Amino acid sequence: MAANDMKKVELEIIALSHSVTQTQNYAVVLGELNGNRRLPIVIGGFEAQAIAVVLERMNPNRPLTHDLFKNAMSAFGVDIKEVVINDLVDGIFFSKLICEKDGEIIEIDSRTSDALAMAVRFNCTVSTFEFVMEQAGVILEESEESLKKSTTKKIKSSQSYDRLSSEELQTMLTQVLTDEDYEKAAKIRDELNRRK
Repeated sequence: MAANDMKKVELEIIALSHSVTQTQNYAVVLGELNGNRRLPIVIGGFEAQAIAVVLERMNPNRPLTHDLFKNAMSAFGVDIKEVVINDLVDGIFFSKLICEKDGEIIEIDSRTSDALAMAVRFNCTVSTFEFVMEQAGVILEESEESLKKSTTKKIKSSQSYDRLSSEELQTMLTQVLTDEDYEKAAKIRDELNRRK
């Protein structure tokens, strides 16, 4: 892997959206701090709730599981310094919690959804590597908001992505990002990556 592929890209949580097609799924959308690429990640409802509680500054009556984990880590003097989304294999993101205790750095494997729920609690940096952004990132091109309606209708009526050309998929990707349908964007991105 080239050195540039291992370059870190710092991210922030841009949105948390409910899936239109699957009621139990949500998408958390990460955006690079100094760029226009987005990284949509499909997560479960429980993890989405755990992230939303902190983002919306809600105060649950009893600690959620991620709150309990944060409280336990804090009680033992462990601080999360960074969450790194360090790999993508077969559409599954892998992450690590970079923790510090008494000046010692400890890396802990984590599901990405749980890692993000912890990141918002510890207010720590979230990052990934350039190769992950190249594989799974999507570019938000706001200048393409005025897409032809005929193309949009044709694309929306299509159920199967494999029947569309790469150009049509790219147009569709721009449209679903504009509509904030991040789960569909992730599926289109996966189909485009499969063709490479």
